[in-house]
Amino acid sequence: MNWIVLVLSGCFEAVWAVALSKSEGFAHLGPTLVFTGALAASMAGLAFAMRTLPAGTAYAVWVGIGAALTVIYGMVTGSEPASIARIALIGGLVACIIGLKLIGGEGA
Repeated sequence: MNWIVLVLSGCFEAVWAVALSKSEGFAHLGPTLVFTGALAASMAGLAFAMRTLPAGTAYAVWVGIGAALTVIYGMVTGSEPASIARIALIGGLVACIIGLKLIGGEGA
């Protein structure tokens, strides 16, 4: 259960990162509200998962998921360049996240 919550909170991390960018320094209300809600959900999920998962593992998985999804979103929408190298590196990041799940912590 904690791993599912952690993965979902990593997804919310990507949402708040994109919303923060779209808010343009909190100048736009809609993205600012999305940022605030996603940030709260992301932090709450991370805190919940850290009750039983090792902090380092939980944080690395949370950041990795958020970073990977944020870059993927940018490549899909065209706001970031896509290349074979970038896709391979994101794949490597995802592989490392899966590896952390497979080797360590409670519920592994």
